[in-house]
Amino acid sequence: MALSAAAPALSFTLRAERVSKRFGDVVALDDVSLDVDAGGCLALVGESGSGKTTLLRTFNRLVEPDAGQVFVDGEDIARVDPVALRRRVGYVPQDGGLLPHWRVQRNVELVLRLTHDADAADKARAALRLVGLDPDRFADRWPRELSGGQRQRVAIARALAAKPRILLLDEPFGALDAITRAELQEAFAALRAEIATTCALVTHDLHEAILLGTRIAVLRRGRIEQSAEPATLVRAPATAYVSTLLHRARVAVGTGLAGAT
Repeated sequence: MALSAAAPALSFTLRAERVSKRFGDVVALDDVSLDVDAGGCLALVGESGSGKTTLLRTFNRLVEPDAGQVFVDGEDIARVDPVALRRRVGYVPQDGGLLPHWRVQRNVELVLRLTHDADAADKARAALRLVGLDPDRFADRWPRELSGGQRQRVAIARALAAKPRILLLDEPFGALDAITRAELQEAFAALRAEIATTCALVTHDLHEAILLGTRIAVLRRGRIEQSAEPATLVRAPATAYVSTLLHRARVAVGTGLAGAT
């Protein structure tokens, strides 16, 4: 049942309600509605151009929808200052977005400095430890001195340093080699078990979505084909398109296990 703007369900940390967005003649999002449970992790899956990143960025107002409403923590964010919103919603872009002329410590302190947090240094070091980087070894390094996996860990630490209730990640592991990607996926899964942060994650990898998501939304041409818990989506794909994606990813429909279909 649709909820009014005055009283969105507080059990949902993120909500999109009938959201649409066009870029010129291109329909990026077409009447999209979904919810993300507090403490859950929504994996947004689909081919390039399906609207995954556009939808993700509506939650921190990097994209303004043409129609519909977006709620964060029960607030219609059209009424929230976008700068203030972005300081309380952690965001990890696809390339990590580290500032190359700042050392690791200062990169992680970014949001804390913007909010004039007196404990910025200590909180940044704690965030580095949380993602598996010893601050005594890494705090004074430049981003160029890190491996791709280490840079992504720093980007996640920066997003977590201010302890946001919400974390948005846009293909955070997509540019990494297979071994590093698997290591970071496992590290992120372990991290999610420790913290209460609600996550929305963009990925083109169904295996990654099944591993990390508590819910998966499959997008195609700006519309949601199916939104379900991973086991439900694999056991009972709602459309032929979802079935095709599972087959191409070599996920055995009906079992959720990787392998030839």
